[in-house]
Amino acid sequence: MTHRPQTRVSSVRVDWSDPELASLLNRSEGWKLDNRGGFTPQEVQVYLGWSGSVGRPATLVWERDKSVVLETVFPLSKGEQVRVDKHLGESIRTLWGVVVEGREGYREEDRRRGIHLYWLQVR
Repeated sequence: MTHRPQTRVSSVRVDWSDPELASLLNRSEGWKLDNRGGFTPQEVQVYLGWSGSVGRPATLVWERDKSVVLETVFPLSKGEQVRVDKHLGESIRTLWGVVVEGREGYREEDRRRGIHLYWLQVR
């Protein structure tokens, strides 16, 4: 028999017209967050198109489930199919993905190096 702790689900109504909530939302409007600090970057090779034969160096800066974020110095287009090869010791792990979003890096170092960030949905 598996014992599961009881959980309570409660609904909380949000008053979106509350001036304090509006003030908080206004202050957070310009935030530029990224999750790169919590993941160890990995050097990878990116191939444009699923049958691409020439890889370009990039950095995998975040990965979870079916999503990855790449840092590149070359452009990728939204909807573009890419193959990402990760070197794991003597073996290679291949990820197949589609670019769902991209932007220029916000950090000062990103701007200096011409870094772009791309979110991929892994197939």
